[in-house]
Amino acid sequence: MSRRRFIQSTAVLAVAGPSVLTAADKPKWEIGCFNRPWGAWDYDTALIGLKAGGFKLTGLVGDHKGDLGLAANATPEYITALKKRIDERGLTPNIAWLKSQHNLPVEQSIASCRKLVDYAAQLGLKYLLSGGVSAASQYDNYYATMADAAKYAADKGVNMVLKPHGGSSGASDEVIKCLEKVNHPNFKVWFDAGNIIYYTGKDPVAELKPIAKYVTGFCAKDCAEQKTAVMIQFGTGKVDFQAVFKVLKEAGFNGPVMIECTAPAETPEQVTVNAVANRKFLENVFAEI
Repeated sequence: MSRRRFIQSTAVLAVAGPSVLTAADKPKWEIGCFNRPWGAWDYDTALIGLKAGGFKLTGLVGDHKGDLGLAANATPEYITALKKRIDERGLTPNIAWLKSQHNLPVEQSIASCRKLVDYAAQLGLKYLLSGGVSAASQYDNYYATMADAAKYAADKGVNMVLKPHGGSSGASDEVIKCLEKVNHPNFKVWFDAGNIIYYTGKDPVAELKPIAKYVTGFCAKDCAEQKTAVMIQFGTGKVDFQAVFKVLKEAGFNGPVMIECTAPAETPEQVTVNAVANRKFLENVFAEI
């Protein structure tokens, strides 16, 4: 190549390079936050913290003393009051933890799960989040219950989703088996990279690739080693968030991304500071992919 030709080619690349990924190509995934980081205080304190942190989207994933949350032993009146408390803070709940039971006869598991779906619809939730089951003896009950729930929830406008959580949903192989056993389009995946490390010690990026096309949401947490703390700030563990979200972007992921964990703190106000820091961490990651 002549010197003149080389200079011309370099100039073209210099112009074309920055346009490969424009601002319009950047992900616009909505970032919300669960109530779990404020678990040491009551639920109303969590709602105050979420609002103070500028969050608009929240989910019922985490327990608070004195509050049932989305539970089968709740009443319709309690659910109505719960929705009002969330609405009054200007928050929108999109998901709740599915407290299903699978040590019962399958008919009872199904009935209980249907009640939870009804309550999810009453709260206006888009998703119900399951973590599978730990005991192998309960796997078949779980698969049958989820198959019924997926069909029942579809008619209620609620999406059933599964996240890596050990046992029947430990990593990609187990998640794929769950999807095959349930065999319903209303049963998808919410990925949790931190849980892949916590429960299995495996590489979250490698475990995401086989299931990325099924992922409709993301539970954000970090983890340093298998069976170590997940209540930590993002970037202090081993989750390669940028690599994970690159895989999701390539798969056409459309969010949302929900912060599940932060470092613990002495006050709820400091928890809010930590939650905001984790949101900014994610925003910076998204800006780089």
